[in-house]
Amino acid sequence: MDIEIFRARRQRLCEAYGAGTVIAVQSAHHSIRNHDVEHEWRQDSDFWYLTGFDEPDCVLVLVPGRAEGEAVVFVRPRDPAMETWNGRRAGVERAAQWLGADQAQDIGKFDEELGKLCEGARQVAWALGRDATFDARVIKAARKHRTQPRLFLDGPDHYTDLALVLSEQRLHKSQHEIELLRKAAAATAEAHHEAMRLCAAGVTERELQAAVEYVFRASGSDRVGYGSIVARGDNATILHYRDNNATAQAGDLVLIDAGAEIGYLTADVTRTFPASGRFSDAQRAVYDIVLDAEVQAIALCRPGHSIAEVHDCALRVLTAGLVRLGVLQGDDIAQLVKDEAYKPWYMHRTSHWLGMDVHDTGRYHDTGTAPEPGKPNRARTFVPGMVLTVEPGLYFATDDEKVPAQFRGIGVRIEDDVLVTAGDPEVLTAACVKEIADIEAMVGQGGRFVRRLP
Repeated sequence: MDIEIFRARRQRLCEAYGAGTVIAVQSAHHSIRNHDVEHEWRQDSDFWYLTGFDEPDCVLVLVPGRAEGEAVVFVRPRDPAMETWNGRRAGVERAAQWLGADQAQDIGKFDEELGKLCEGARQVAWALGRDATFDARVIKAARKHRTQPRLFLDGPDHYTDLALVLSEQRLHKSQHEIELLRKAAAATAEAHHEAMRLCAAGVTERELQAAVEYVFRASGSDRVGYGSIVARGDNATILHYRDNNATAQAGDLVLIDAGAEIGYLTADVTRTFPASGRFSDAQRAVYDIVLDAEVQAIALCRPGHSIAEVHDCALRVLTAGLVRLGVLQGDDIAQLVKDEAYKPWYMHRTSHWLGMDVHDTGRYHDTGTAPEPGKPNRARTFVPGMVLTVEPGLYFATDDEKVPAQFRGIGVRIEDDVLVTAGDPEVLTAACVKEIADIEAMVGQGGRFVRRLP
């Protein structure tokens, strides 16, 4: 990616705060999974958004209006021995050039130099409360003027959460980010199709996960956007099922919730399909309700509407469907929704923001819009450039005696990624089939890229 993209983002953040604020953004660290094995590395989203720099143990400091340059990056020094074992480092000598920053310094000098950079500032902004150790380091540096009064220094006396500004900037996607989301969506659609083609009675959840993630990687994905959920049968009634170790049986539905990450932007797609290639009458009845809810909710993803309206639309359709299935009783759908009668079988929200993080940053309400103290603020309305998921579902546990027997053990979720435009919503993941006829035509064809082991 062009370093000018990151330079422009830093400039926009500096302009939002103006002179008098020092901004500190910490990179991610390597973390141990077990013994001396590390978790897979992935840069902190905020740090990547502002730098495009893929090394751990760094800090970006922005000082708007600073004459010597606004952007200072603190990085690990070069270390030939460590680089032999763990990979190359930019080092202080190259980091500024690689990032397009004004200055680079050794991370070992961060605490001392941050105190100097805070001189004369009125406030410090960082991801307040995310890392207690980093909180303490920033506050100690910022308070130098008070703890050492004989230095006759002025310094910041206010602390603010960086997310108040940066999360809002990340919420509105640039054209470059939208193109990356389209690529992630295309890779994800093909991966879900591969799982459908490979699926048959006797296939394991792990095999389907492997097929999905192979296609991600082969399509240019650096990693999964989140842990893949592959759930056969009643496992699909567990929202964040992650065991992925069961075997699909004839008559099961299979629910897969998985998304590829490309260029630090992730897709997030869920599809539900029959392991043997044909929906039963009961499965079809549930699936039709969820699909109808999704289609109607997606239609509201346009300027002037809100994420709350998307959710409310899905609730009405799902609740009416529950009445038709005989799960709920009553003719007044609005009252059933108000009473949350649907909640035992639909317990999550319909949408969330999507971007660098699968549950991406950004407020869901307009601040200062509460009708009176103690009441919630008004849901914010969509504007072009926002990206969200739409993912209604219905989940009937196997032991739920409130549900007619033919529906017990059925879990269905259908999820797509939607870009708000000036006109009709763009379903970024529209290529991923979800109509019953299309799914049944695809399931069991045999993998195009992956073959099951004998």
